[in-house]
Amino acid sequence: MNQILYHGGSDIIRCPEIREPERTLDFGKGFYLTTSKLQAERWVKNRLRDSQDVGYVNSYSFDIKKAAPHLNIKIFEKANAEWMDFVLANRMIEGYIHDYDIVIGPVADDKVYTQFSLFEGGIISKETLIQELKAYRLVDQYLFHTEKAIPHLKYISNYPITK
Repeated sequence: MNQILYHGGSDIIRCPEIREPERTLDFGKGFYLTTSKLQAERWVKNRLRDSQDVGYVNSYSFDIKKAAPHLNIKIFEKANAEWMDFVLANRMIEGYIHDYDIVIGPVADDKVYTQFSLFEGGIISKETLIQELKAYRLVDQYLFHTEKAIPHLKYISNYPITK
């Protein structure tokens, strides 16, 4: 079954590629997508500097059932302790590497990361952090982490976004 996934950025990307991030990200380096058009549009708008700038939401087809036998896919169904440990490792441990081709799970957005900061500062416990995360309605994200995973994305189209 094909899913439609969206990538928001500054370019039209017909041929996705693994990208080195400018900052630490939830699941590490790679090509990030989501099932939410709105989230992809937010990703674009966050990168635009002024009202004259233009970004793009690119759409792709992905069939997880066809990909699964060939790839190591990690799916985090919800924001739980395992997901939290994985996100913290990717964001905080320099040189952290995982062996998943694709990682799927919730996005740790700014609201969530505020809670992570409270945990890191020793202000709240891990259990409190997990309870806090359950209160948020988190959007999903898909990380295509390896070159082996990229061919499973098929470009469909794009549309422009302005501020």
